[in-house]
Amino acid sequence: MAEDFLPGAVWLVGAGPGNPDLLTRKALRLLEQADVVFYDALAGRDILDLAPQAEHVSVGKRSGRHSKDQATIDQLIVAAALAGRRVLRLKGGDPSIFGRSTEELTACAAHGIPVYICPGITAASAAAASGLVSLTLRGSVRQLTFLTAHARGKEPLDVDWSRLAAGEATLAIYMGRDAAPEIARNLIAAGLPPETPVMVTVNVSRPDERLLRGRLDALAFLVRTIGRDDPTLLLIGDALLCPGSERKRAAALAQIGQATTQD
Repeated sequence: MAEDFLPGAVWLVGAGPGNPDLLTRKALRLLEQADVVFYDALAGRDILDLAPQAEHVSVGKRSGRHSKDQATIDQLIVAAALAGRRVLRLKGGDPSIFGRSTEELTACAAHGIPVYICPGITAASAAAASGLVSLTLRGSVRQLTFLTAHARGKEPLDVDWSRLAAGEATLAIYMGRDAAPEIARNLIAAGLPPETPVMVTVNVSRPDERLLRGRLDALAFLVRTIGRDDPTLLLIGDALLCPGSERKRAAALAQIGQATTQD
């Protein structure tokens, strides 16, 4: 049964945004049973310490600098499982959201290895909690769009900007630091108002968490102080403001504009 961590099985486990308090109880139980943990760069030492009995193997990727390519990671997971070990693949956030789970699921299936997924809290949910905002807004923002700003090399982002600029969804953009100027420029050009609220979240849920708030037309400015290795998520949309009357809404937008000008 999937709930048992048997020798020769693989679990893809969501580590959440980094704070061990945000691990699921199931993730903790699996960590305590694992023989080997293949972990991403975003999995902190405090989470790995929950599996002291296991071998810890770094297979992290960050900002284009890969310690292992995906094919090698697949091979390591398969080899460990075929050797009869309880294999835990620890991924930041949720394994099924920009976690490249399909490749690892496929590799295990090709060798007849039992493989399962334990979901985790994704960064967008943790960012909304830290920022005390909603990702949706009854009656006006009924959609939540997840997208990644990661592109190959210097290729432009291949997205439908006009659809994203329709204003009907909150945009949660993962790995968005480097592409922030391009994102703001294209969204505004496609019709999204420059005063649209944004929140830049850095190291969300961790002790060094930072939340930077402003307007879409100031997004490029907001990300200038973010380090290259800092996990960054961009939230964009009207739901980032508390719901209220039109007058209250206009006043809040004006306040954001004044703060941006002063900065």
